Amino acid sequence: MDFLRTEDSCFAHLPDYPFAAHYLNVDDSEGGELRVHYVDEGPKDAAPILLLHGEPTWSFLYRKMIPILVKAGHRVIVPDLIGFGRSDKPTKRSDYTYQRHVDWITSLMLQLNLSDITLVCQDWGGLIGLRLAAEHNERFARIVAANTMLPTGDHQPGDAFLKWRQFSQDVEVFPTGNLINSACVSSLTPEIVAAYDAPFPDERYKEGARQFPLLVPITPDDPAADKNRAAWKVLSQWQKPFLTAFSDSDPITKGGDALMQKLIPGTQGQKHTTIVSGGHFLQEDKGEVLAEVVVQFIADNQ
Repeated sequence: MDFLRTEDSCFAHLPDYPFAAHYLNVDDSEGGELRVHYVDEGPKDAAPILLLHGEPTWSFLYRKMIPILVKAGHRVIVPDLIGFGRSDKPTKRSDYTYQRHVDWITSLMLQLNLSDITLVCQDWGGLIGLRLAAEHNERFARIVAANTMLPTGDHQPGDAFLKWRQFSQDVEVFPTGNLINSACVSSLTPEIVAAYDAPFPDERYKEGARQFPLLVPITPDDPAADKNRAAWKVLSQWQKPFLTAFSDSDPITKGGDALMQKLIPGTQGQKHTTIVSGGHFLQEDKGEVLAEVVVQFIADNQ
């Protein structure tokens, strides 16, 4: 598999991101092996919190949350999905599939031998993470879903998503940092926008970002639809603690929290919250608030 690896120099001046880089090689069911980057902070003998980002972000998105979670005594692991951040970036769009993304994060989880996991997932972090939890439920203790979904293609995805999907394919230069800025309530500084652009020195590095919108199941016969339906069967019987922490200003995932609360038994009796003044990337707008929600959720569900 042909891939690009962003030079370390591109990450030399990241604001508020002092975390050491960790790497391991991950493989998938199709024999592809690539290097994935991950943050690993906090005591190694503590139960892990696995933070999964979406598109087109990377672990930098969680920089406001990591110190708060570590201070509360937790081990915090934040991978960069393949194609993003400091992880390798295949150059062919056909090398990016939904299943491969699940396989790559599964490989990381198994190699690190993670168990008693609290999953925190947003955007594509949920499309991957909820599959991961359903397929390896014995390794997961709790789930926090924030501005995410697990689509099967059986329902209309909504105009906001379809417009975004079309834009992602039509735009000549994929404006990574500016896209994130436009999906936040608060305007980002030029330094923060540059940090989101850092993994992508030119358009060749953005094939994963381009492909992700096309991998979301929007028809019942999508290649990922059956496995997502199987995941929902598990989640429909999920008794372990499950919290929704959506924001109030995200047109893409609006209403997903109510659906999860209706369908997932583990949501019952939890202190679900709507985070005020948060856009799609609520970790950027209200990362400290979300971190405190996660800390309290874990404390309430020991």
